[in-house]
Amino acid sequence: MELKTRRKRKKNEEHFFDYTLLFIVLFLLGFGLVMLYSTSSYEASLNLNDGGYYLKRQAGATALGLVAMVVVALIPYRFWERFAMFGYVATIIAIFLVKSPLGYSSGGATRWFKVFGLSVQPAEIAKIAIILFLASFICKMGKAINTVKGFGIILAIPLPISGLIYVLTNNLSSAIIVFGIVAVMLFVATNDYKKFVLLFLAGAAMVAVIIFLVVSQENDGMGFRGERILAWLNPEAHASGKGFQTLQALYAIGSGGIFGKGLGQSMQKLGFIPEAQNDMIFSIICEELGLFGAISIILLFMILVWRCVVIANNASDMFGALLVVGVMGHLSIQVILNIAVVTNTIPNTGITLPFISYGGSSILFLLSEIGLVLSVSKGIALKET
Repeated sequence: MELKTRRKRKKNEEHFFDYTLLFIVLFLLGFGLVMLYSTSSYEASLNLNDGGYYLKRQAGATALGLVAMVVVALIPYRFWERFAMFGYVATIIAIFLVKSPLGYSSGGATRWFKVFGLSVQPAEIAKIAIILFLASFICKMGKAINTVKGFGIILAIPLPISGLIYVLTNNLSSAIIVFGIVAVMLFVATNDYKKFVLLFLAGAAMVAVIIFLVVSQENDGMGFRGERILAWLNPEAHASGKGFQTLQALYAIGSGGIFGKGLGQSMQKLGFIPEAQNDMIFSIICEELGLFGAISIILLFMILVWRCVVIANNASDMFGALLVVGVMGHLSIQVILNIAVVTNTIPNTGITLPFISYGGSSILFLLSEIGLVLSVSKGIALKET
């Protein structure tokens, strides 16, 4: 009798589904394809004899990503918890594949490997894998996470992955994002914020020391990252080197004005900004659509993050809430860092703008993460009768 009552109650429950989140993601995908074609068609025609080369590849990855999003959204999110450890280990193996015969280089960087003709970037796998693993691990730790030992264990979890990403693929930006995701999830899960103040101060001190060493030694033995720091501090003085891309991006932003030059009318994409369809696509948005278009996109990302907050606050359990927080942390960190790079707020580094920049692996795993968020939203019961 009791079992029948539970089944009847479950059937009568009304579950929430965040159509606002879904609409924003679909709009960003469509907008991203339009801007990608506008940004890349000239270079693709010149170098590849096909103005739609990047658009076709991105559209294919987007279609595959949408299928992945739907599949993940339809599966109850608790199902993925059993694969948390497998995902962590698989990520480490995937990073090593970059140095195997399957690995290949593009733009002077070896950060991908190919399987059945498909290119995969392990750094993108790492982001969703660390979200899944950490959500499961934190739930198992319980209140022990508030101890100094528990806090240290959580911070140590991303170190193998972040370290391998940096050492084997020379991808510092992705290593920082992985660690940032962990910091956001840990901040939400713990109730002792004093440790975060100390962590922030230690990080700020480390950054200050690095900048001081680079400036004082004028990049003597500091490598290309030292050059990027010097170009960030004074891009005009390094206009022929690392400061060139940054200066061209700033010219694009400044020339766009309030409403922009019009879609497809950018001048900086005509060979002035190298591979503008990747990290610097936001500067072309500013040039063609102006301050109005740039702010509109930023507002859409803010609404997207807000919807994640709503879903996390109403999730049916801690595991679901942490999954959404992890995705929210990933999206917000990546958007902030990309725009900060384009506007020369921080040194130049390779960070794409989610859903808009060119990148098949990025769009596939981002949409898989959105599928997780939608799955959690489906688990929210609105009412019982």
